[in-house]
Amino acid sequence: MTYDYIIVGAGSAGCVVAGRLTEDPGTQVLLLEAGPATGPEIMAVPPAWFGLLGSEVDWGYSTVPQAGTDDTVHCWPRGKALGGSSSINAMAFVRGDRAPYDAWEQTGAKGWSYDDLLPYFRRSETTEGRDPELRGTHGPLTVSPVQSRHALPQALFDAVVETGHTSTDDPSGADPEGAGWYDTNIVDGVRQSAADAYLRPHLDRPNLTVVTDALVHRLLLDDGRCTGVAYEVDGTAHEASAGVEVVLCAGTIGSAQLLLLSGIGPEAHLRDLGIDVAADLPGVGGNLQDHVQVPLVYRSLQPLAPGRNNHGEMLALLRSSPEVAYPDFMMYPVDMPYAADDHELPDYGYTLMTVLTRPHSAGTLRLASSDPTEHPLIDPRYLHDERDMDTFLAALRMARRIGEAFALSPLRAQEVAPGDGTTDDEEWRAYVRQTLGTEWQPAGTCRMGTDDMSVVDPELCVHGVSGLRVADASVMPLLPSTNINAAVIAIAEKAVDLITDR
Repeated sequence: MTYDYIIVGAGSAGCVVAGRLTEDPGTQVLLLEAGPATGPEIMAVPPAWFGLLGSEVDWGYSTVPQAGTDDTVHCWPRGKALGGSSSINAMAFVRGDRAPYDAWEQTGAKGWSYDDLLPYFRRSETTEGRDPELRGTHGPLTVSPVQSRHALPQALFDAVVETGHTSTDDPSGADPEGAGWYDTNIVDGVRQSAADAYLRPHLDRPNLTVVTDALVHRLLLDDGRCTGVAYEVDGTAHEASAGVEVVLCAGTIGSAQLLLLSGIGPEAHLRDLGIDVAADLPGVGGNLQDHVQVPLVYRSLQPLAPGRNNHGEMLALLRSSPEVAYPDFMMYPVDMPYAADDHELPDYGYTLMTVLTRPHSAGTLRLASSDPTEHPLIDPRYLHDERDMDTFLAALRMARRIGEAFALSPLRAQEVAPGDGTTDDEEWRAYVRQTLGTEWQPAGTCRMGTDDMSVVDPELCVHGVSGLRVADASVMPLLPSTNINAAVIAIAEKAVDLITDR
């Protein structure tokens, strides 16, 4: 079969690109997704999202042992269904501050500053009561703060302000720093994934073909041009041709893995696996970044009411010291005891999560073999750069002061992890290494730019290969300062204009 465009991956980005391209009835699009069309019923239930991790709609990736965290192997959930990770995530839809986006352009991604992305942020969303100069009012995604606030996030909001930090009316607005109630993808009590907003309303379009349970094995290349893909459904091999372009939207892991399987990547690595080299691009699989989290866990005076939303509802974007030029960590509440490791947790309580939002450490993704069904080797190199540990120590001490504020006293019984006896640097360092975990927001493995280690140019075209683009979180040169789903969707919206030359 021949299509104008083949899109690999029906996650957040793929749903946007497919939905937008097929607005033109003369454009034929094939969208391939490795996961199923639907998932378990709890996928629609906001507070049940923890139960989706490790389920049939999760790829179930894991890292190689991390030296910086006592050789721990970390689980890396990623969505595997229509909507991708937007179908299993915590439904936070937030941009954070503009500095990371402006840094994209400063690193060589011309045309990708915050102001350049602003029209696409706005195009993606419908909001009410926000600044219409900065926020959208007619987009496919209906986003808003939660309608019924839990007692814990309200207490944390008050505690942040009580301890001398600012608050914000909109963590996606002009002044996002401080404590604020972010928008969520929860509409009338139900999750709204990217598939719900951009894809499912248009599945009856005759120019849109969606194939699920389709694992793409490799890209088809002919004399430096990508001409299509080879994929498998239920054990049967298929090939499809793209008359115009193939667009990879398989995410930070999937897009880099598919490039490598197709002979596009570091020459030495490909030859070691017996893969013919189509394009020597040393940056493929490099620059792997991830937000990481460390919890402060408290026993509460009594069991908290169960969360009705996403267990978080608000965040505080903060600076670990006054000398820091921009917010470098984030706090948010979890209305239950939670830690990434096997730390002993109380029967009831809550968690104040501290998140490193501007990590200096970066790692790699490499193939374990040339078998497309085998998971790649994921090495984020957590805490490899000592500056990340230093930031955590400062942020955790600040988070503890917030956790001890009067505003939280009606809920707080005792800090149990790490425990109030943890005071010196070495004890804190040991605790960070023990309890650090992913914030489920990896990016960067197909970095956008113009230098020798970039993978795609500012038009999102893969260097050295025509007819091939990447449009997902993998192209980010640096992570945003908050959850990345809103940025991924904005990237995809802009990609559509680049593809169609609007």
